[in-house]
Amino acid sequence: MFDRHEAGERAILVHVNFNDEGNRENLHELEMLVSSAGVGSLFTVTGSRSRPHPKYFVGSGKAEEIAEAVRLYNADVVIFNHALAPRQERNLEALLECRVVDRTGLILDIFSQRARTHEGKLQVELAQLRHMSTRLIRGWTHLERQKGGIGMRGPGETQLETDRRLLRVRMDTILRRLDKVVTKRDQGRRSRKRREIPTISLVGYTNAGKSTLFNRLTDSEVYAADQLFATLDPTLRRINVSDVGEVVLADTVGFIRHLPHDLVAAFKATLTETREADLLLHVVDCADENMHGNILEVETVLKDIDAGEVPTLMICNKVDKLDDGKCRIDYDDENKPIRVWLSAISGQGTEFLYQALTERLAGTMKVVSLRLPPMQGNIVNHLYNLDCIAHEEFAENGDWLLDIRMTMIDWQRLKKHKCNNIDDFIIGSED
Repeated sequence: MFDRHEAGERAILVHVNFNDEGNRENLHELEMLVSSAGVGSLFTVTGSRSRPHPKYFVGSGKAEEIAEAVRLYNADVVIFNHALAPRQERNLEALLECRVVDRTGLILDIFSQRARTHEGKLQVELAQLRHMSTRLIRGWTHLERQKGGIGMRGPGETQLETDRRLLRVRMDTILRRLDKVVTKRDQGRRSRKRREIPTISLVGYTNAGKSTLFNRLTDSEVYAADQLFATLDPTLRRINVSDVGEVVLADTVGFIRHLPHDLVAAFKATLTETREADLLLHVVDCADENMHGNILEVETVLKDIDAGEVPTLMICNKVDKLDDGKCRIDYDDENKPIRVWLSAISGQGTEFLYQALTERLAGTMKVVSLRLPPMQGNIVNHLYNLDCIAHEEFAENGDWLLDIRMTMIDWQRLKKHKCNNIDDFIIGSED
């Protein structure tokens, strides 16, 4: 479909400093993205502008400087640390005579390398096709003059329409397959909700240490590395939390500044785990000088996916890299844990995390002692089905003496649907 220059592994990087915060990017982050993509950086061209140039994104003089660097270093590709319009990308490739990749294309390339599961590969392909559809015409610029009205439609128009149709057909196929994934995930979530198993989702800026923490808590071997987007495919494991019981922990894809909208849309099924979680663990690299900016970016993405209202516990990771780092729990005015300081790679401070999880989640539990007469056997059977009986014994007259621990939701359902006078059988409570 595309008549473009081949992309190699030797790159010239381009970074522009803008006065507008909304267009500003981080050069170090670009270098990490390039490294994560397996591309070698030959030279970095930097510059400053008040706003992007409509033709080349950079000024014509800076574009000539980039072209000179391409010839000098014999580069295969030029990578911009910014999102380029299709026309800007086309103009640059014509001038530089090599492949031009913008920030979005670079991230998509990394995702395509990281995808391992069938679902992950489908999501990445969908994002790539959506990105490609905006640039489809560029491969046929030599046929654009044949477009027109009645009687003016030549082979070029036919080819473009064919390509667009093929893209639409493929995207529709992928969407249908992803719908099946969504259905399967929804069934799993409904099953967990019926059993009232709390779900905790790890979120955070890419390379903050989410997968390392996930492995530490679950004794798993999820791939974790000091690179951006080391984790792409979501992973779920179960852990036990004191006074809470079994909890599902989900490791998710990391966020990044100006995360491409095509990726957010493509990973909708994955991000549902975040939207419907009972608690978010926002993992932060507390040794990163851009920590506060990264926190704001993650919060922005959470709002974009309708997860901004989910209760959050911040995890300040990599405390071992701080000179005065100390593992601890920070509380708010209501004595609720809001931050945990730890080191996922060494395991220091994980006991504080478990303590904080207990305090954040146990408040949703109902712990009571019941005395039920023999004629309430159906209630006892229901409690067994909920697996909420911590201790059982019998009184001399045959009454059940039960220590119960269940979620508040199950307790309310029990009162509403099974036994509206259950409070009459309470002989002790932790409330």
